[in-house]
Amino acid sequence: MRVAILGIGSIGGVFLSSLSNADVDLLAISRGPTAQSLISEGLIIHTPEGAIEAIPPERFEVYDSESGPVPENIVGSCDIAIVCGKSYSTPILSQIVGDILSDRGVALSVQNGMGHAQHISSRVGKTRTLGGATTHGAWRDKDGTHWVGRGSITIGSLDGNPPSNSAKALLKVLEDAELSPLWVDDINTSSWKKLLINVAINPICSISGVRNGALLESPGLWDQSLSVLEESLTVARASGINLTFEEMQETLLEVVQSTSDNRCSMLQDLMSGRRTEIDSICGYVIMMGEGLRVPTPLNSMLRALVRGIDDSSQLD
Repeated sequence: MRVAILGIGSIGGVFLSSLSNADVDLLAISRGPTAQSLISEGLIIHTPEGAIEAIPPERFEVYDSESGPVPENIVGSCDIAIVCGKSYSTPILSQIVGDILSDRGVALSVQNGMGHAQHISSRVGKTRTLGGATTHGAWRDKDGTHWVGRGSITIGSLDGNPPSNSAKALLKVLEDAELSPLWVDDINTSSWKKLLINVAINPICSISGVRNGALLESPGLWDQSLSVLEESLTVARASGINLTFEEMQETLLEVVQSTSDNRCSMLQDLMSGRRTEIDSICGYVIMMGEGLRVPTPLNSMLRALVRGIDDSSQLD
């Protein structure tokens, strides 16, 4: 079985390192310096238990998506494609998924934000696409990928059907890799839960320049997190999602506590001068709110502030 991982950032690094312990052939799809580093040096992973593991470059094949068209030896060769890349890269990643998947292959999106699995399904078909959300926590720097919190991966079909044989094979691979997959009947609700947590953590930590745990150390920051959580939940409930503020507040507390030393992905992007995913997080809530006639002033303010930091870093 051949598994492709598209986007070897923080979470992509966690998937690549974990799956290197499973009985599968691996294809890492990245670009530019990251791809070249994987080819020459492999991957360094700092595990939640404190160990430092080196995955040699011989363990996986690398395709640099900036090097040109997908090579013939990769076309149609993958049984599973796990999309971890940035939300704004979804259009090009969808094209690559369509090129590399075998006729019976299945794609899984574990990206931040909403709507990415649907975009991928427009390329490879709804029955061959799965939505997903992960609570594994990680960040990346020059020393490698820091996997700071073990979590799980929630997976479901876009039409609510039970897992197909291909989906069952994916679940087994992820289980063998000890990534704790969990099949759910309603992936839309699970995706909204992940989005709500991202909205409550990412922009506030990014604007403040703090790790996740600082939200609990500063009453002002925690109040802001709860306020934007409540606003976003109002949009989710208006769209038919059955979640309560109490259960989401409890989930938020658990996530912040379990990832207290983590720098959220949006803060990592700002620190590295990379484009953020604010338009797929707060921007999605704003878009849905407009369609449902639900005001989203807090999300609009946070998006504007993060965009301002983002734009200024691009000019420096």
